[in-house]
Amino acid sequence: MNSIWRTIRGYLLWTYERGSLHYDIMVTLILLFVFLSPLRINFKDKPIERTPHQTGVLIAPDGQGGFVYQIDASAVAGKDAAVHDQLVRIIEPISGAVTISRIEEVHDGKGHLLSYKVWVEKE
Repeated sequence: MNSIWRTIRGYLLWTYERGSLHYDIMVTLILLFVFLSPLRINFKDKPIERTPHQTGVLIAPDGQGGFVYQIDASAVAGKDAAVHDQLVRIIEPISGAVTISRIEEVHDGKGHLLSYKVWVEKE
């Protein structure tokens, strides 16, 4: 009975030498716990569900250290100031607080508005 308690104490205090049978048993038990416990224990560690942005936004470098955001015209409604505010609302969740320095409309061959190219500066 004394040898059983000595063995258990050795496991608890991790006194066995590396490469010994008892050391290998302890490492095996730890690995079994790490790999098999998620199958039996619900740790409730789900990723945060994030809704993707409704619009397609393409981001490209502008060659001067900044970025150009290309935003679908279907995501923006209105004119002038309303367009500016909507573009800011679309860009800020992606890049943080920004100031729009330039807006350029992109049209197809028939003159229909396809998207907006927006140059921004970080605040």
